[in-house]
Amino acid sequence: MDITLDVSRRATCLRAQVGAIIVKDKRILTTGYNGAPKGLPHCLDEGCEVVNGHCVRTLHAEQNAIIQAALHGISLAGGTIYTTHQPCHTCAKMIINAGLQRVVYAGMYPDELAMRYLRLAGVQIDHFDLGDRTPPPPPSVVEH
Repeated sequence: MDITLDVSRRATCLRAQVGAIIVKDKRILTTGYNGAPKGLPHCLDEGCEVVNGHCVRTLHAEQNAIIQAALHGISLAGGTIYTTHQPCHTCAKMIINAGLQRVVYAGMYPDELAMRYLRLAGVQIDHFDLGDRTPPPPPSVVEH
């Protein structure tokens, strides 16, 4: 989880810094953090684009980790995703379809639908207590 917290420090969204790593056979396969799609402006540069209380400019950390695997032809089947926050329902569906067997998350996210989907699909779900460790502080805010 320490590596996941380090990855989250690369996040470019002003609202949250989320990190994810995908591991299989004790090897890190991919990493991801929340940020804008490749080549598009980041929240750090242009501010968040908020719709219905959510920043829609960024991809989630879990999505970026799964996409990185697809981009490089890496199978995630049977792997574990570690993430600094509980996945949302969209990420949960991607986790299921990527064949990941386990989710380990630290921070809570109020999306019971995501947890229900993961349970129905037979994905093992484990909460990780960060103890004294906390997710990194938000990056410097750029006013626009």
